[in-house]
Amino acid sequence: MTRRSSLVARRSFLRAGVAFGVGGGLALVGHAQDSPTPTADPDLITADAQSAVDRGLAYLAGAQAADGSFPDTRTMFGNVAITGLAGMAMMAGGHQPGRGKFGGAVARAAEYVADRGASSTPAGYLNNADVLLSHGAMYQHGFGALFLSEVHGMVPDPAKQKRVRGVLEQAVELTLKAQNREGGWRYEPRPNQADVSVTVAQMMALRAARNAGVYVPKSAMDKAVAYVLACQQPDGGFCYIRNQGFAGSAFARSAAAVVGLFCAGVYDSPAVDRGLSYLMKFLPGRGRANVAEARAEHYFYGHYYAALAMWTAGGNYWAEWFPAVRDELVAKSRTAQGGVWTDWHGPAYATAMSCVVLQLPNNYLPIMQK
Repeated sequence: MTRRSSLVARRSFLRAGVAFGVGGGLALVGHAQDSPTPTADPDLITADAQSAVDRGLAYLAGAQAADGSFPDTRTMFGNVAITGLAGMAMMAGGHQPGRGKFGGAVARAAEYVADRGASSTPAGYLNNADVLLSHGAMYQHGFGALFLSEVHGMVPDPAKQKRVRGVLEQAVELTLKAQNREGGWRYEPRPNQADVSVTVAQMMALRAARNAGVYVPKSAMDKAVAYVLACQQPDGGFCYIRNQGFAGSAFARSAAAVVGLFCAGVYDSPAVDRGLSYLMKFLPGRGRANVAEARAEHYFYGHYYAALAMWTAGGNYWAEWFPAVRDELVAKSRTAQGGVWTDWHGPAYATAMSCVVLQLPNNYLPIMQK
């Protein structure tokens, strides 16, 4: 069997599983261009890109701690968000909990995230309580809930699957209670401040959870949309905090904002069109002066969200963006130690983000499937 026919057969199995309840995912589909969301096209993954992915996934499997977690090198403790991203990177290659070369690693990651929610206070709070970070706990919670939604229904052990479901329901309840009156979320699980980045992390998690069968009131997403739209600037990009437009737009948070709008079903919108036009100024390899901003400390975060946005937009957006970011990520892997990516959060974070992006054409993740 050729690699392409093997991928097609594997994808057909996964889609059948989703259709009959094996998995519930986030359907980032539709959008304003005439062309629909792109379908699976593994030929977009060049031989060099696949080699980079293979190195990346092998690194992740070897870097996983005994408890199933993956670390943030700033603290050396397991991090729920990075663990969730690493699990999704493996799932993007067709590995499910207990199935596939890295299926055991995905299962252990899911158990770790579920354990954090079950043992935390309040219940369902998906963060690592072993270390006090200056900020970012709700980032862990959002990415952790997204990951549990992605593996929901795929865990082969009924008792463990029931546990994942219970923790996910508690996580959603906590998220809803933490939404502030403006419609957004901030670093801690309390309804006080908000910023566009943490807000989008919660929007993705809520949409994925809803598609997994967990009740999420429409009003919560409507309020979140209002918050994100209030952050849009005249140039089409997005500021970090509502009413703080003086800080200006930036690539990474603007990419996240567009994905947040897609998560809420906002596809055919002038706001989305303006946001996409702003992001295209940062097309990898274009050589414009402002592309330097896309290479700052939030490089992998920004390109993770930008790739999701362009996949959903489809048409020329995807056709231009994916080959450009693919080739840039592959080039970065060639010069990186061990052939894997890294940044200030460490190699597990950067490698997981990169592998998710490079494997989008597989269309394996429930988050991307129609």
